[in-house]
Amino acid sequence: MIKFGTDGWRGVIADDFTFDRLWLVACAIVRYVLSDAEGRKPLLLIGYDTRFNSDRFAQLCAIAASHFGLPVKIAESFVPTPSISYATVDLKADGAIMITASHNPARYNGIKFKASYGGSASTTITTEIERYLKIVQENPPPRPDVLFEDVIAEGKVELFDPVPSYLDKVVSMINSDVFPAKDLKVMFDPMYGAGQGLFPAALSKLGMECSQIHGEYNPLFPGLMPEPIGDNLNDLREAVASGGYHVGIAVDGDADRVTAVDATGRFISSHMVFALLLKHLVEVRKWTGAVVKTVSTTTMIDRLCDRYGLKLYVVPVGFKYIADLMLEEDILIGGEESGGTGIKNHIPERDGTLIGLMLVEIMATNGKTLGELIDELMEELGQRFVFLRRDIELTQAHKEALLAKLHELKPGTIGGLKVVNIETIDGLKFHREDGSWVMLRVSGTEPVVRIYAEATSEQEVADLVNEGIKLINQVAPGE
Repeated sequence: MIKFGTDGWRGVIADDFTFDRLWLVACAIVRYVLSDAEGRKPLLLIGYDTRFNSDRFAQLCAIAASHFGLPVKIAESFVPTPSISYATVDLKADGAIMITASHNPARYNGIKFKASYGGSASTTITTEIERYLKIVQENPPPRPDVLFEDVIAEGKVELFDPVPSYLDKVVSMINSDVFPAKDLKVMFDPMYGAGQGLFPAALSKLGMECSQIHGEYNPLFPGLMPEPIGDNLNDLREAVASGGYHVGIAVDGDADRVTAVDATGRFISSHMVFALLLKHLVEVRKWTGAVVKTVSTTTMIDRLCDRYGLKLYVVPVGFKYIADLMLEEDILIGGEESGGTGIKNHIPERDGTLIGLMLVEIMATNGKTLGELIDELMEELGQRFVFLRRDIELTQAHKEALLAKLHELKPGTIGGLKVVNIETIDGLKFHREDGSWVMLRVSGTEPVVRIYAEATSEQEVADLVNEGIKLINQVAPGE
Protein backbone atom coordinates (compact mmCIF):
# COMPACT_ATOMS: atom_id res chain seq x y z
CA MET A 1 0.00 0.00 0.00
CA ILE A 2 1.30 3.44 -0.96
CA LYS A 3 0.55 5.98 1.76
CA PHE A 4 1.92 9.45 2.39
CA GLY A 5 3.52 9.75 5.83
CA THR A 6 4.67 12.84 7.73
CA ASP A 7 6.46 14.15 4.64
CA GLY A 8 5.64 12.20 1.50
CA TRP A 9 6.04 8.54 0.58
CA ARG A 10 9.22 6.57 1.18
CA GLY A 11 10.21 2.97 0.69
CA VAL A 12 13.10 0.58 0.16
CA ILE A 13 14.53 0.85 -3.36
CA ALA A 14 13.62 -2.12 -5.59
CA ASP A 15 11.35 -3.51 -2.88
CA ASP A 16 8.37 -1.21 -2.47
CA PHE A 17 9.92 1.93 -4.02
CA THR A 18 9.99 0.89 -7.67
CA PHE A 19 9.64 2.61 -11.03
CA ASP A 20 6.20 1.08 -11.55
CA ARG A 21 4.88 2.28 -8.21
CA LEU A 22 6.51 5.70 -8.55
CA TRP A 23 4.84 6.05 -11.94
CA LEU A 24 1.46 5.72 -10.24
CA VAL A 25 2.33 8.29 -7.57
CA ALA A 26 3.68 10.71 -10.17
CA CYS A 27 0.51 10.35 -12.25
CA ALA A 28 -1.60 11.03 -9.16
CA ILE A 29 0.39 14.18 -8.33
CA VAL A 30 0.16 15.40 -11.93
CA ARG A 31 -3.60 14.88 -11.95
CA TYR A 32 -3.89 16.79 -8.67
CA VAL A 33 -1.84 19.73 -10.00
CA LEU A 34 -3.90 19.86 -13.20
CA SER A 35 -7.19 19.73 -11.29
CA ASP A 36 -6.07 22.45 -8.90
CA ALA A 37 -4.99 24.82 -11.67
CA GLU A 38 -8.55 26.12 -12.18
CA GLY A 39 -8.12 27.06 -15.82
CA ARG A 40 -4.61 28.49 -15.47
CA LYS A 41 -1.64 27.00 -17.27
CA PRO A 42 0.10 25.26 -14.39
CA LEU A 43 3.81 24.56 -13.85
CA LEU A 44 5.40 21.64 -11.98
CA LEU A 45 9.00 21.66 -10.73
CA ILE A 46 11.05 18.52 -10.08
CA GLY A 47 14.23 18.09 -8.06
CA TYR A 48 16.20 15.15 -6.73
CA ASP A 49 18.94 14.29 -4.24
CA THR A 50 22.10 12.14 -4.38
CA ARG A 51 20.47 8.78 -3.66
CA PHE A 52 20.72 5.76 -5.93
CA ASN A 53 18.63 6.28 -9.07
CA SER A 54 17.18 9.58 -7.81
CA ASP A 55 17.93 11.20 -11.18
CA ARG A 56 16.12 8.45 -13.07
CA PHE A 57 13.17 8.50 -10.67
CA ALA A 58 12.92 12.26 -11.21
CA GLN A 59 13.08 11.79 -14.97
CA LEU A 60 10.17 9.33 -14.79
CA CYS A 61 8.13 11.98 -12.93
CA ALA A 62 8.98 14.49 -15.67
CA ILE A 63 7.83 12.00 -18.31
CA ALA A 64 4.55 11.56 -16.40
CA ALA A 65 4.01 15.33 -16.35
CA SER A 66 4.75 15.70 -20.06
CA HIS A 67 2.52 12.72 -20.86
CA PHE A 68 -0.45 14.55 -19.34
CA GLY A 69 0.48 17.88 -20.94
CA LEU A 70 1.68 19.51 -17.72
CA PRO A 71 4.57 21.99 -18.24
CA VAL A 72 7.53 20.90 -16.14
CA LYS A 73 11.00 22.10 -15.19
CA ILE A 74 13.48 19.58 -13.79
CA ALA A 75 16.72 20.38 -11.97
CA GLU A 76 19.78 19.84 -14.13
CA SER A 77 21.62 18.15 -11.26
CA PHE A 78 20.95 17.09 -7.67
CA VAL A 79 19.71 19.94 -5.47
CA PRO A 80 18.69 20.45 -1.82
CA THR A 81 15.01 20.32 -1.01
CA PRO A 82 14.81 23.95 0.24
CA SER A 83 16.02 25.21 -3.15
CA ILE A 84 13.14 23.42 -4.89
CA SER A 85 10.71 24.66 -2.24
CA TYR A 86 11.87 28.26 -2.72
CA ALA A 87 11.72 27.89 -6.51
CA THR A 88 7.99 27.11 -6.35
CA VAL A 89 7.46 30.61 -4.99
CA ASP A 90 10.19 32.30 -7.02
CA LEU A 91 8.91 30.85 -10.31
CA LYS A 92 5.23 30.95 -9.30
CA ALA A 93 4.92 27.21 -9.86
CA ASP A 94 1.88 25.20 -8.82
CA GLY A 95 3.88 22.64 -6.92
CA ALA A 96 7.10 20.65 -6.88
CA ILE A 97 8.16 17.03 -6.68
CA MET A 98 11.34 16.27 -4.76
CA ILE A 99 12.83 12.79 -5.06
CA THR A 100 14.50 12.14 -1.71
CA ALA A 101 14.31 9.97 1.37
CA SER A 102 15.79 12.78 3.45
CA HIS A 103 17.68 11.30 6.42
CA ASN A 104 16.66 7.66 5.92
CA PRO A 105 19.25 4.90 5.30
CA ALA A 106 20.78 4.53 1.84
CA ARG A 107 18.47 1.67 0.87
CA TYR A 108 15.50 4.07 0.94
CA ASN A 109 14.22 6.58 -1.55
CA GLY A 110 11.08 8.66 -1.57
CA ILE A 111 9.01 11.44 -3.02
CA LYS A 112 7.93 14.70 -1.40
CA PHE A 113 5.37 17.11 -2.80
CA LYS A 114 5.82 20.81 -2.13
CA ALA A 115 2.81 23.07 -2.51
CA SER A 116 2.71 26.37 -4.42
CA TYR A 117 3.46 28.31 -1.22
CA GLY A 118 6.87 26.61 -0.99
CA GLY A 119 6.18 24.39 2.01
CA SER A 120 5.26 20.82 2.85
CA ALA A 121 1.96 19.69 1.40
CA SER A 122 -0.87 20.00 3.89
CA THR A 123 -2.94 17.03 4.99
CA THR A 124 -5.73 18.32 2.74
CA ILE A 125 -3.41 18.21 -0.28
CA THR A 126 -1.95 14.78 0.50
CA THR A 127 -5.47 13.43 1.00
CA GLU A 128 -6.39 14.67 -2.46
CA ILE A 129 -3.25 13.12 -3.95
CA GLU A 130 -4.06 9.81 -2.28
CA ARG A 131 -7.58 10.03 -3.74
CA TYR A 132 -6.13 10.41 -7.23
CA LEU A 133 -3.66 7.63 -6.44
CA LYS A 134 -6.52 5.26 -5.73
CA ILE A 135 -8.03 6.15 -9.11
CA VAL A 136 -4.81 5.57 -11.06
CA GLN A 137 -4.14 2.32 -9.20
CA GLU A 138 -7.52 1.00 -10.30
CA ASN A 139 -6.87 2.04 -13.92
CA PRO A 140 -3.10 2.54 -14.35
CA PRO A 141 -2.10 4.91 -17.18
CA PRO A 142 0.33 3.11 -19.50
CA ARG A 143 3.92 4.30 -19.33
CA PRO A 144 4.89 5.85 -22.67
CA ASP A 145 7.75 4.19 -24.52
CA VAL A 146 9.97 7.28 -24.60
CA LEU A 147 13.37 8.28 -23.32
CA PHE A 148 13.92 11.27 -21.07
CA GLU A 149 16.19 12.71 -23.77
CA ASP A 150 13.23 12.54 -26.17
CA VAL A 151 10.95 14.73 -24.04
CA ILE A 152 13.82 17.19 -23.49
CA ALA A 153 14.53 17.38 -27.23
CA GLU A 154 10.84 17.91 -27.97
CA GLY A 155 10.68 20.82 -25.54
CA LYS A 156 8.14 19.10 -23.27
CA VAL A 157 10.51 19.26 -20.30
CA GLU A 158 12.90 22.10 -19.45
CA LEU A 159 16.10 21.87 -17.41
CA PHE A 160 16.71 24.57 -14.79
CA ASP A 161 18.99 25.40 -11.87
CA PRO A 162 17.18 26.58 -8.72
CA VAL A 163 20.34 27.08 -6.66
CA PRO A 164 21.58 30.59 -7.64
CA SER A 165 18.36 32.43 -6.80
CA TYR A 166 17.94 30.31 -3.66
CA LEU A 167 21.42 31.20 -2.41
CA ASP A 168 20.78 34.88 -3.09
CA LYS A 169 17.61 34.66 -0.99
CA VAL A 170 19.10 32.92 2.06
CA VAL A 171 22.18 35.14 2.07
CA SER A 172 19.94 38.23 1.93
CA MET A 173 18.35 37.11 5.20
CA ILE A 174 21.65 37.12 7.07
CA ASN A 175 22.90 40.19 8.94
CA SER A 176 25.88 41.02 6.73
CA ASP A 177 27.05 43.68 9.21
CA VAL A 178 28.69 40.97 11.35
CA PHE A 179 30.43 39.41 8.33
CA PRO A 180 33.03 38.61 7.29
CA ALA A 181 33.87 37.04 10.64
CA LYS A 182 37.47 36.31 9.67
CA ASP A 183 38.39 34.77 13.01
CA LEU A 184 35.71 32.09 12.62
CA LYS A 185 36.77 28.82 11.03
CA VAL A 186 33.77 26.81 9.78
CA MET A 187 33.61 23.17 8.69
CA PHE A 188 30.60 21.91 6.74
CA ASP A 189 29.33 18.32 6.47
CA PRO A 190 26.67 17.64 3.80
CA MET A 191 26.86 13.90 4.67
CA TYR A 192 27.28 12.98 0.97
CA GLY A 193 23.90 14.59 0.35
CA ALA A 194 22.43 17.23 -1.91
CA GLY A 195 23.80 20.12 0.14
CA GLN A 196 27.31 19.60 -1.21
CA GLY A 197 29.10 22.90 -1.80
CA LEU A 198 26.13 25.00 -0.77
CA PHE A 199 27.27 26.25 2.62
CA PRO A 200 30.75 27.20 1.41
CA ALA A 201 29.13 29.04 -1.53
CA ALA A 202 26.79 30.93 0.81
CA LEU A 203 29.58 31.92 3.22
CA SER A 204 31.72 32.98 0.27
CA LYS A 205 29.02 35.52 -0.61
CA LEU A 206 29.42 36.85 2.94
CA GLY A 207 33.19 37.10 2.60
CA MET A 208 34.06 33.94 4.54
CA GLU A 209 35.78 30.70 3.69
CA CYS A 210 34.40 27.30 4.66
CA SER A 211 35.89 23.81 4.51
CA GLN A 212 33.90 20.68 3.72
CA ILE A 213 33.95 16.93 4.34
CA HIS A 214 31.79 14.19 2.79
CA GLY A 215 31.30 16.43 -0.23
CA GLU A 216 31.52 13.72 -2.88
CA TYR A 217 28.73 11.98 -4.75
CA ASN A 218 28.26 8.55 -3.19
CA PRO A 219 24.70 7.17 -2.93
CA LEU A 220 25.84 4.57 -0.38
CA PHE A 221 26.63 7.31 2.19
CA PRO A 222 29.64 5.16 3.19
CA GLY A 223 30.17 4.76 6.90
CA LEU A 224 27.23 6.86 8.03
CA MET A 225 23.53 7.57 7.77
CA PRO A 226 22.68 11.00 6.32
CA GLU A 227 21.08 12.18 9.56
CA PRO A 228 23.09 14.74 11.56
CA ILE A 229 22.93 13.11 15.00
CA GLY A 230 25.03 10.87 17.26
CA ASP A 231 27.82 8.75 15.83
CA ASN A 232 26.97 9.97 12.31
CA LEU A 233 28.87 13.13 13.25
CA ASN A 234 32.07 11.47 14.48
CA ASP A 235 33.97 12.41 11.31
CA LEU A 236 32.82 16.00 11.67
CA ARG A 237 33.86 16.08 15.32
CA GLU A 238 37.32 14.82 14.40
CA ALA A 239 37.66 17.29 11.53
CA VAL A 240 36.63 20.23 13.75
CA ALA A 241 38.98 19.24 16.57
CA SER A 242 42.01 18.38 14.42
CA GLY A 243 41.65 21.48 12.26
CA GLY A 244 41.03 23.97 15.05
CA TYR A 245 37.60 24.92 13.71
CA HIS A 246 35.17 26.96 15.80
CA VAL A 247 32.09 25.12 14.57
CA GLY A 248 30.96 22.28 12.35
CA ILE A 249 27.63 22.63 10.55
CA ALA A 250 25.91 19.43 9.39
CA VAL A 251 22.83 18.97 7.21
CA ASP A 252 20.92 15.82 6.32
CA GLY A 253 20.67 14.10 2.95
CA ASP A 254 18.44 16.72 1.31
CA ALA A 255 19.76 19.65 3.38
CA ASP A 256 16.54 20.76 5.03
CA ARG A 257 17.63 19.78 8.54
CA VAL A 258 20.65 21.07 10.43
CA THR A 259 22.59 20.52 13.63
CA ALA A 260 26.11 21.51 14.67
CA VAL A 261 29.26 20.42 16.45
CA ASP A 262 30.92 22.89 18.81
CA ALA A 263 34.64 23.66 18.82
CA THR A 264 35.01 21.19 21.70
CA GLY A 265 33.26 18.40 19.76
CA ARG A 266 30.04 18.90 21.70
CA PHE A 267 26.85 18.09 19.79
CA ILE A 268 24.58 21.10 19.36
CA SER A 269 21.24 19.38 18.90
CA SER A 270 18.21 20.64 17.03
CA HIS A 271 16.69 21.59 20.40
CA MET A 272 19.66 23.81 21.17
CA VAL A 273 19.61 25.26 17.66
CA PHE A 274 15.90 26.10 18.04
CA ALA A 275 16.42 27.72 21.45
CA LEU A 276 19.45 29.78 20.37
CA LEU A 277 17.62 30.97 17.27
CA LEU A 278 14.51 31.98 19.22
CA LYS A 279 16.60 33.99 21.69
CA HIS A 280 18.57 35.66 18.87
CA LEU A 281 15.55 36.56 16.75
CA VAL A 282 13.74 38.12 19.70
CA GLU A 283 16.60 39.82 21.57
CA VAL A 284 18.91 40.80 18.71
CA ARG A 285 16.82 40.89 15.54
CA LYS A 286 13.78 42.23 17.44
CA TRP A 287 11.42 40.07 15.37
CA THR A 288 7.97 39.25 16.71
CA GLY A 289 5.39 36.52 16.27
CA ALA A 290 4.18 33.27 17.76
CA VAL A 291 6.21 30.06 18.07
CA VAL A 292 5.43 26.52 16.89
CA LYS A 293 7.11 23.34 18.06
CA THR A 294 6.38 19.67 17.51
CA VAL A 295 5.40 17.72 20.60
CA SER A 296 8.76 15.89 20.76
CA THR A 297 10.73 19.13 21.18
CA THR A 298 12.50 20.52 24.25
CA THR A 299 10.80 22.31 27.14
CA MET A 300 13.37 25.09 26.70
CA ILE A 301 11.06 26.52 24.05
CA ASP A 302 8.15 26.66 26.51
CA ARG A 303 10.34 28.49 29.03
CA LEU A 304 11.55 31.02 26.46
CA CYS A 305 8.01 31.69 25.24
CA ASP A 306 6.96 32.34 28.81
CA ARG A 307 9.90 34.73 29.24
CA TYR A 308 9.12 36.69 26.07
CA GLY A 309 5.34 36.53 26.37
CA LEU A 310 5.02 34.69 23.06
CA LYS A 311 2.17 32.37 22.14
CA LEU A 312 3.30 28.76 21.72
CA TYR A 313 1.60 26.20 19.51
CA VAL A 314 2.36 22.48 19.98
CA VAL A 315 1.68 20.26 16.97
CA PRO A 316 2.21 16.62 15.87
CA VAL A 317 5.53 15.45 14.43
CA GLY A 318 5.94 16.56 10.81
CA PHE A 319 6.88 19.97 9.47
CA LYS A 320 3.67 20.16 7.45
CA TYR A 321 1.82 20.95 10.69
CA ILE A 322 4.25 23.82 11.35
CA ALA A 323 3.90 24.99 7.74
CA ASP A 324 0.11 25.08 8.07
CA LEU A 325 0.37 27.48 11.01
CA MET A 326 3.04 29.58 9.28
CA LEU A 327 0.53 30.12 6.47
CA GLU A 328 -2.33 31.00 8.83
CA GLU A 329 -0.69 32.96 11.65
CA ASP A 330 2.17 35.39 12.26
CA ILE A 331 4.78 32.80 13.19
CA LEU A 332 8.26 33.90 14.21
CA ILE A 333 9.85 30.46 14.22
CA GLY A 334 8.81 26.83 14.01
CA GLY A 335 10.91 23.78 14.76
CA GLU A 336 10.95 20.05 15.26
CA GLU A 337 13.12 17.58 17.13
CA SER A 338 14.51 15.99 13.97
CA GLY A 339 16.43 19.11 13.00
CA GLY A 340 13.98 21.02 10.83
CA THR A 341 13.58 24.72 11.62
CA GLY A 342 11.89 27.49 9.67
CA ILE A 343 11.70 31.23 10.33
CA LYS A 344 9.50 34.09 9.17
CA ASN A 345 10.24 36.29 6.15
CA HIS A 346 11.05 33.15 4.14
CA ILE A 347 9.07 30.22 2.79
CA PRO A 348 7.08 28.13 5.34
CA GLU A 349 9.74 25.43 5.16
CA ARG A 350 12.67 24.06 7.11
CA ASP A 351 15.96 25.15 5.61
CA GLY A 352 19.30 23.69 6.70
CA THR A 353 21.47 26.19 4.85
CA LEU A 354 19.62 29.27 6.12
CA ILE A 355 19.54 28.06 9.72
CA GLY A 356 23.21 27.06 9.56
CA LEU A 357 24.07 30.56 8.36
CA MET A 358 22.02 31.99 11.23
CA LEU A 359 24.10 29.94 13.68
CA VAL A 360 27.28 31.46 12.28
CA GLU A 361 25.63 34.90 12.56
CA ILE A 362 24.82 34.20 16.22
CA MET A 363 28.44 33.23 16.92
CA ALA A 364 29.78 36.28 15.07
CA THR A 365 27.36 38.59 16.88
CA ASN A 366 28.27 37.33 20.34
CA GLY A 367 31.91 36.43 19.86
CA LYS A 368 31.28 33.10 21.57
CA THR A 369 31.01 29.45 20.63
CA LEU A 370 27.65 27.72 20.38
CA GLY A 371 28.52 25.64 23.44
CA GLU A 372 29.22 28.75 25.50
CA LEU A 373 25.97 30.32 24.32
CA ILE A 374 23.83 27.29 25.14
CA ASP A 375 25.43 26.99 28.60
CA GLU A 376 24.62 30.65 29.26
CA LEU A 377 21.05 30.09 28.12
CA MET A 378 20.53 27.08 30.37
CA GLU A 379 21.94 29.05 33.28
CA GLU A 380 19.45 31.81 32.55
CA LEU A 381 16.63 29.25 32.49
CA GLY A 382 17.77 27.81 35.82
CA GLN A 383 18.50 24.20 34.84
CA ARG A 384 20.17 21.87 32.36
CA PHE A 385 18.12 20.31 29.59
CA VAL A 386 19.49 16.99 28.38
CA PHE A 387 17.69 15.28 25.51
CA LEU A 388 18.04 11.74 24.21
CA ARG A 389 16.33 9.86 21.38
CA ARG A 390 16.58 6.19 20.64
CA ASP A 391 15.09 4.42 17.61
CA ILE A 392 14.05 0.81 18.15
CA GLU A 393 13.69 -1.29 15.01
CA LEU A 394 10.45 -3.26 14.82
CA THR A 395 9.00 -6.20 13.00
CA GLN A 396 5.91 -5.32 11.00
CA ALA A 397 3.79 -7.30 13.49
CA HIS A 398 5.17 -5.33 16.45
CA LYS A 399 4.69 -2.02 14.62
CA GLU A 400 1.06 -2.85 13.90
CA ALA A 401 0.52 -3.92 17.51
CA LEU A 402 1.97 -0.64 18.78
CA LEU A 403 -0.14 1.39 16.36
CA ALA A 404 -3.23 -0.38 17.67
CA LYS A 405 -2.43 -0.57 21.39
CA LEU A 406 0.08 2.16 22.29
CA HIS A 407 -2.63 4.58 23.38
CA GLU A 408 -3.73 2.13 26.08
CA LEU A 409 -0.52 2.61 28.08
CA LYS A 410 -1.36 4.74 31.13
CA PRO A 411 1.30 4.26 33.82
CA GLY A 412 0.76 6.07 37.11
CA THR A 413 4.49 6.35 37.71
CA ILE A 414 7.62 6.06 35.59
CA GLY A 415 10.96 5.40 37.24
CA GLY A 416 9.46 6.00 40.66
CA LEU A 417 8.11 9.46 39.83
CA LYS A 418 4.46 10.33 39.36
CA VAL A 419 3.13 10.91 35.84
CA VAL A 420 1.28 14.24 36.05
CA ASN A 421 0.20 14.61 32.43
CA ILE A 422 -0.05 12.53 29.26
CA GLU A 423 -0.03 14.34 25.92
CA THR A 424 -1.64 12.44 23.05
CA ILE A 425 -1.04 14.92 20.22
CA ASP A 426 1.17 12.35 18.48
CA GLY A 427 2.08 9.10 20.18
CA LEU A 428 2.26 9.33 23.96
CA LYS A 429 4.26 11.88 25.95
CA PHE A 430 4.47 11.23 29.69
CA HIS A 431 5.31 14.25 31.86
CA ARG A 432 6.73 13.45 35.31
CA GLU A 433 6.33 15.52 38.45
CA ASP A 434 9.90 16.86 38.28
CA GLY A 435 9.41 18.33 34.79
CA SER A 436 11.20 15.52 32.93
CA TRP A 437 9.36 13.61 30.21
CA VAL A 438 9.50 10.56 27.97
CA MET A 439 7.65 10.12 24.67
CA LEU A 440 6.83 7.06 22.55
CA ARG A 441 5.98 7.39 18.87
CA VAL A 442 5.79 4.91 16.01
CA SER A 443 7.51 6.31 12.90
CA GLY A 444 5.39 7.23 9.92
CA THR A 445 8.15 6.43 7.40
CA GLU A 446 10.20 3.57 8.89
CA PRO A 447 9.55 0.31 10.80
CA VAL A 448 10.77 1.82 14.07
CA VAL A 449 9.40 3.21 17.30
CA ARG A 450 11.10 6.36 18.54
CA ILE A 451 11.68 7.02 22.23
CA TYR A 452 12.33 10.65 23.17
CA ALA A 453 13.23 11.87 26.64
CA GLU A 454 14.37 15.03 28.39
CA ALA A 455 15.75 15.42 31.90
CA THR A 456 18.50 17.32 33.74
CA SER A 457 21.38 14.83 33.44
CA GLU A 458 22.76 12.23 31.05
CA GLN A 459 22.14 9.41 33.51
CA GLU A 460 18.57 10.45 34.23
CA VAL A 461 17.64 10.78 30.58
CA ALA A 462 19.24 7.40 29.77
CA ASP A 463 17.21 5.84 32.56
CA LEU A 464 14.07 7.47 31.16
CA VAL A 465 14.71 5.99 27.72
CA ASN A 466 15.10 2.55 29.30
CA GLU A 467 11.76 3.07 31.04
CA GLY A 468 10.32 3.84 27.61
CA ILE A 469 11.66 0.56 26.26
CA LYS A 470 9.94 -1.29 29.11
CA LEU A 471 6.65 0.40 28.20
CA ILE A 472 7.00 -0.58 24.55
CA ASN A 473 7.68 -4.19 25.50
CA GLN A 474 4.39 -4.29 27.37
CA VAL A 475 2.73 -4.35 23.92
CA ALA A 476 3.65 -7.69 22.39
CA PRO A 477 3.38 -8.43 18.63
CA GLY A 478 0.11 -10.06 17.69
CA GLU A 479 -1.86 -8.70 20.65
